[in-house]
Formats: sequence, structure tokens, C-alpha cells
Amino acid sequence: MSEYLFLIPILPLVGAIISGVLHGMGGRNRNLAGPIATLAVFGSFVVAVLAFLEIQGQGHGETVHALHGEYFTWISIGSLQIPFALTVDQLSGFMALIVTGVGLLIHIYSIGYMSHDEGKARFFAYLNLFIFAMSLLILGSSFVLLFVGWEGVGAMSYLLIGFWYDKDDGWPAVAGQKAFIANRIGDLGFLIGMFLVFSHFGSLEFASIQSNQAAMGTWTGGLALGAALLLFLGATGKSAQIPLFVWLPDAMAGPTPVSALIHAATMVTAGVYMVARASFLFPPEALMVVGIVGGVTALFAGTMAIFQRELKKVLAYSTVSQLGYMFLACGAGAFSAAIFHVGTHAFFKALLFLGAGSVIHGMHDEADCFKMGGLRKYMPVTFLTFLAGCLALAGFPFTSGFFSKDEILWKTVEGNSGMAWTLWIIGIAAALLTAIYTFRLFTLVFLGKERFDPEEVKPHESSWIMTGPLVVLAVLALIGGVMGLPAWITDHNWIHHQISAVTTHVEPLGGRGIEPVDSHLEIWFALFSGLLAVFGIFVGWVLYRKGPAREEALAERKNPIWVLLYGKWFVDEIYEFFILKPMALLSKAFAWFDVHVVDGLVNAIAKSFQDLCSLNSRLQDGRMQTYALWMAGGAALALGYLIIQLL
Repeated sequence: MSEYLFLIPILPLVGAIISGVLHGMGGRNRNLAGPIATLAVFGSFVVAVLAFLEIQGQGHGETVHALHGEYFTWISIGSLQIPFALTVDQLSGFMALIVTGVGLLIHIYSIGYMSHDEGKARFFAYLNLFIFAMSLLILGSSFVLLFVGWEGVGAMSYLLIGFWYDKDDGWPAVAGQKAFIANRIGDLGFLIGMFLVFSHFGSLEFASIQSNQAAMGTWTGGLALGAALLLFLGATGKSAQIPLFVWLPDAMAGPTPVSALIHAATMVTAGVYMVARASFLFPPEALMVVGIVGGVTALFAGTMAIFQRELKKVLAYSTVSQLGYMFLACGAGAFSAAIFHVGTHAFFKALLFLGAGSVIHGMHDEADCFKMGGLRKYMPVTFLTFLAGCLALAGFPFTSGFFSKDEILWKTVEGNSGMAWTLWIIGIAAALLTAIYTFRLFTLVFLGKERFDPEEVKPHESSWIMTGPLVVLAVLALIGGVMGLPAWITDHNWIHHQISAVTTHVEPLGGRGIEPVDSHLEIWFALFSGLLAVFGIFVGWVLYRKGPAREEALAERKNPIWVLLYGKWFVDEIYEFFILKPMALLSKAFAWFDVHVVDGLVNAIAKSFQDLCSLNSRLQDGRMQTYALWMAGGAALALGYLIIQLL
């Protein structure tokens, strides 16, 4: 199977090329792009499944089993040898299933969603390129190939977010630029981190680095901490963590399938995957920073989601918050819990975004949840599937989100230190907020009285090609937790056995020699988090079952808390005032200096030579009389000089 691994990224690349050609041909040919692009991703999914099944047949999950395909030497410069090689092990194989599987469902949904769009062939070309880049990112056997995919998903996010660049006064184009710039900041740190890794290990191949015991033994101190934090800076950009999270909520400016693909299955999970893949490079101090940033981001983004009115924006801030949970797990050394939540989050967040697209489609492009209500009778399939996604996101007991989120919180508190308990409290607070704003959204959209004129709007259910993927994702969102059942249910946690074989074991967050919390308490922690989720769901329903009247009253009174949270803590405005405007002024100052000083000096020198040449040209007018006069004058000067010398 190793020789066929290249098909996982190559098939979507071929699909993208064909879709691009069909776009150029125009006419009805563009209708073929959707099925062809979907078939390409289906092929990648089949190869990923076969590869993953093969490594499962190699033995017990607690040891590393991998398929490795090396196809040619890509870069050969001195000691830097980078082959084009792909690896499927328990970690990359699981991620490949998520990317291609959920990506396939999003492609199917997109056939219906984009059916009337003139640019659909170009859209499917971009979607296929996104899957190609993400597949290269997760399967690449080196930092270099990972970085190529890393930049590829960044470029595709720019194109897909700004796909409708001519709508809403160009706002999608601005949102795409915002995503691109924020990611470039993180990518600079990532590149420097890669250089530091190469300077120490002399290699950028994951296997070579990890097997170099001598270099690993000296990977300590400021070098290790600095390199790890620079790599993590790249992750904060790609996976939207503090301080580079600001681009992700605006990414919903693109078509809804783009939001589902970026937020659920591909780009934003790249940072989590990178930290897990390179876990052997992260010392405990760096992981502490990762955990703190993740925990604070989870709570911070949750507060931003609580009062948003736009349907997809609530889900966008929810994504930032859930990504924070994943990094909290990484900080606790629970990489298997982080990847478990990557999987369950892909199910229920793809479901929620696609469900939101179904609602917006049925409401004729209306996205303000204050102008909805009572949609359950118009969209029964969307209603039931969206409910499944909301239950999983809120952490309702025995849904997929309950098991993955509970494992993160348990692994956090297992460190049994002051920092561990502090981050657990932050995680619990974020979980309560998640349940409240999730069912605030659900209640405002599907329950209560209609806040629109059904004669004018005429909401309707989406076609089967859009609702079919919703049903599949709803089932996965409800039962996907079986991948990682906790110890109080079964002794065999499948996802833990898979991922722990590949990642590095570290002490629980802040533990460092302190005995972990008694594992028998895990069931009580799970019970507490389950009850908290139910309480949050109840609060969200009670507060909004009669519509948004309470919140509108807060808005009318300009309640300070409402103003602060609805304004998203004014982070964008703070960045604008303290960073963007000073940079713009500095750019103008440099431009003035360049034009008036640098260019002015160069132009002045050129002007002086021009004037000198102009003067010289006047002395040579082509008349014999003038030349004779100059010769006579020169002879007179020479004669006068000789006379002076003789005297």
C-alpha cells in the first residue's frame, strides 16, 4: 500500500486541474466540476481507509505502525536532504480519514449549495486544492512538506473566503486578506522555529530528528523553549488562538461549505496536528504556555459568542473556543485527547455549519437569528440534525462532544497542581458558556414564534443532496464518542491507544512529581460536566424561548456587559488603533523618506550631472569661430603661464 499513498493528495490535485479547465470552458461544462471534484475526494478517502486498515493489521495500537512511501529526492543542498515522502501512521492516518471523509461530505453538500452559482467550477477547483494541501500537510514526513501544505491551506483559505469578492461592498475580499495577513505573522515564527530545529538536528525529517538521541539529549534550555514557542506561534495563526484568532470569525464571509471545511475538518486543526506531531520538541515549559493560551482562548472566545446575532458568527467563535480546548489538552500532555476532540469537533462543527447553510439557504440568505424563529416546522430534517450538532457541541451526556471534552477536562485536572486546577476551572466556565450560547442559537432559530413574514420569506427545506450529508454527520456527532470511551466505561480507549503510540509522553499539566488525582474520581468529574451541560442547555432555552426580547432590552439600554461582549471585547479596534494605524503611519513616513530623501538624493545627483552636461553642450555649438576663439584663449592662457614661470 505504501506505493499508493501519493494518491491521497494527488487525486484532489487532478480534480482541481480538471475543474479549472471546465471553468475555462464555460457553459454547461461547469456542471461537471462538482461530481468530478467529489469523485476525486472519494478516491482519496478510499485510499486513506485502505492505508489505515493496513496499519491496524500490523499489531497492537500502542506501538508505532506506519506505511512510508518515498518517491524522489525533492531538495538536495549540502546536508539538507528532503525527499518527497509520505507517511501514514496512527496519527496521520486518523487525520487523513477526517480530512477526506468529512471533506467528501462537504463536497457532496456543495453540489447542491453552489448549483446556481456561475463560479461553481472555480469553487470546486479551490475545494480540491484545499484537500490536496491539507493531505500533504498531514502526510508529509518532514517539516518542509508539512510547511508546503501549511502554506497551501493558507493560500486556499484566502481564495475561498474571498470567493464572493464582489459582494457586500467587497467585504469577503477584505476578510480573505485579513486571514492571509494574520497567518503570515504566525508563519514567520514557524519558519524561524524550523531554522532553529535544523541548526540543532541537521535535519527536518521527523523520523531523523526523533531518532537522533545525542541531539535530543541536548535539546534543552532557551533553544528548545524558543524554537517550540516559535512553532506554536505558527499554530496560533493557523488554529486561531490568542493573539492571532481575529481572522477566523470573519472567514464566514465565504460560502458556507468553505466555513465548514475551514472550521471543522482542515485548516484550523493544522496547528493542533503540528503540536501533536512535533510533541517530542516541546519541553514542559513550552507545553505550559500552550495549555494556558488554549484555556484562556477557550473562555475568551466563548464570551464573544454569547451575544452575536449572525448565525455563522456564533459558530465561528465557538470554533475558536473549541480549538482552545484542543490546545489545553496538548498543554496537559494529553495529545490523544486533543486529537479525539479534533475528530468529534469535525463531525459536529461541520454539521452545524452545513446546517446553518441550509437555514440561510431556506431563509433566502437571511443570517440574522433574531429574524428567524419557529423554523422547525419548515425544515424538519435540518431541525433534527442541527439539534444533534448542538447537543454534541454543548457536551450533552453520551454525545461525541461530551466524551472528548470531558477527557480534556479530566486530563487537565489530573496534573493536580495549582495551574491544573485553575485551567480546569477556566475550561468548566467555557463549557458552561458553550452550552448556553449553543442553545440560545438553537432556540432563536428553530423554536418559539416566527419573527418573519412567512408570506414574504417562505422558508423551505433544502434538497436531499444537502440534507443527506447532514444526516450522516448527525449520526457521527451522536455516536462518534465510541472512539474514546473513558476508563469508567471500558478499559480500552481506542483513540488513546492509537495516538499515544506516536506522540511523546509528558507529565500531566504542572504535575512534575505530584501524584495525579485518583482515577476513580473521573466518573464524578464526568457527572459534574454532564450536569453542567444540561444546566447550560436549560439556561439557554429559558432565556430565549420567548425570543430575543431580553437581549434587545440590554442593547437598547447600552448595558456595559452587552456592549463589551457584543463588541467582541473590541479586540479588532484595539489592533486597529495600536498596531495597524501606527504601522500605516510608519509606512507613510518611510514612503516620504524614500521619495524625498533617498529618491531626492539620487535625483539631485542625476540633476547635477544633467546640468553639467547641459553647460558642456553649450560650449560645443559646432561653429568654427567658437572653436578658434577657445583655441586662442587656451593658447593665451598657456603663454601667460610660461611668461609667469620665466619671470
